[in-house]
Amino acid sequence: MGYPVVLGIESSCDETGAGLVRGGRLLGHAVASSMDEHARYGGVVPEIAARAHVHSFTPVVHRALDEAGLSMSDIDAVAVTTGPGLSGALQVGLAGAKGLAYALDVPLYGVHHLAGHVAADTLEHGPLPDPCVVLIVSGGHTSLLLVRDLARDPITHLGDTLDDAAGECFDKVARVFGLPYPGGPAVDRAARAGDAGAVTFPRPLTGPCDDPYAFSFSGLKTAAARWAERHAGRPLPVADGSAALQEAIADVLTRKAVAACRAHGVTTLVVVGGVAANSRVRSLAEERCAAAGITLRVPPLKLCTDNGAMIAAVGDLLVRAGAEPAPLDVSIDPSAPLEYAALHPRARTARTPHAA
Repeated sequence: MGYPVVLGIESSCDETGAGLVRGGRLLGHAVASSMDEHARYGGVVPEIAARAHVHSFTPVVHRALDEAGLSMSDIDAVAVTTGPGLSGALQVGLAGAKGLAYALDVPLYGVHHLAGHVAADTLEHGPLPDPCVVLIVSGGHTSLLLVRDLARDPITHLGDTLDDAAGECFDKVARVFGLPYPGGPAVDRAARAGDAGAVTFPRPLTGPCDDPYAFSFSGLKTAAARWAERHAGRPLPVADGSAALQEAIADVLTRKAVAACRAHGVTTLVVVGGVAANSRVRSLAEERCAAAGITLRVPPLKLCTDNGAMIAAVGDLLVRAGAEPAPLDVSIDPSAPLEYAALHPRARTARTPHAA
C-alpha cells in the first residue's frame, strides 16, 4: 500500500496556499498572495486578508491539484493551519479545509504554522536529523528550537523573541528608509549597492550577561531610525543603511544559532521562515556553519515564505506517525505557542449565566 496523499492548506496571514505531499515528497503546490493589496497601507490589513482568502481558496486548491496531476478523489487527508495567525484569515482556511475533509470523508489535521516552516525543509532535504537546532525567522517570530521527532515529540524552545522579531525590524526600518513593503526583500535589494561597514548598528542581547538565545530587535530598529533622523535635510544613504541593518540582523541570528548547536552538541542547523530568504542571512549562516563543522539546511526560496506545501508536509508526517486526527469541533488559536506540530484547539463554548 502506498503512502497517502495529504492536502495542506495555509491561510494564516496574506498568502493562501495549497500543497500536496505524499511520503515526504512534494507533488504540487500553489500560492495566491494579497500582498499588493496591503502594500499601500504599509502592512497587512486583517479584513483584506480574510476576504482575499475567501476568493483564492478554491482556485489555489485546484491549481495545486493540476500541478500534481491529481483530482479531488485522490486526497486521503487534509491538513490546515489552525494557528497562530490572523483570526479571520485562519477561520477561512479552517472552514474550507473542514468542508473538503467532510465532502471527501477523509481525516482532518490541525497544524501549527511554525511547525510547517520547520517541515518545509524536509521537502527539499529529507527527514530532519534527531536532534537538530532550528532557527525560525519570520515576520512575527524569531525562535531557536531543539527539535527531535517533529511529529511525535514536544519542541524545546531554547530562545524566543522578546519584542520585535527580525521580520518586523526589517519592515519597520524599511518604512523609515522610504523603502516599499514588504521591508525584508526591499532592504535586501537596496543592500546590494551598500557598504555594511559604513554604519555601526548595535547587536542586541549579545553581551556576556544576556540570555544567550533570546532575541530583541526593537533597539536595533530604534538605532536605525535615529540614524535616519540625523540625515534630515540631506540625502539618506539608504544602501549603506540597508547593508548595515541586514548585517546586524544576520550577525545576531547566526551567532546565536551556531552557539546553540555547539552548546547542545548538535551538528545540524536548519534555518526556516520568510527571513531565511534574505541573502545575507543565508551566506553568513553558510560561512559560520562551515567554520564550526555544522551542516546547514535551508529550504529553497519558494518554501521559505508561507505556503501550503509546508502544512501538507506536517500533515504527511502526522499521518505516517499514526497521530489522531482533529476533533470535529477543532477551532483556531491565533496566538498558539509552539509546543507540538499538531494543533487541535477546541472551540470555546459560551458560559451560561447563573439564574437570578
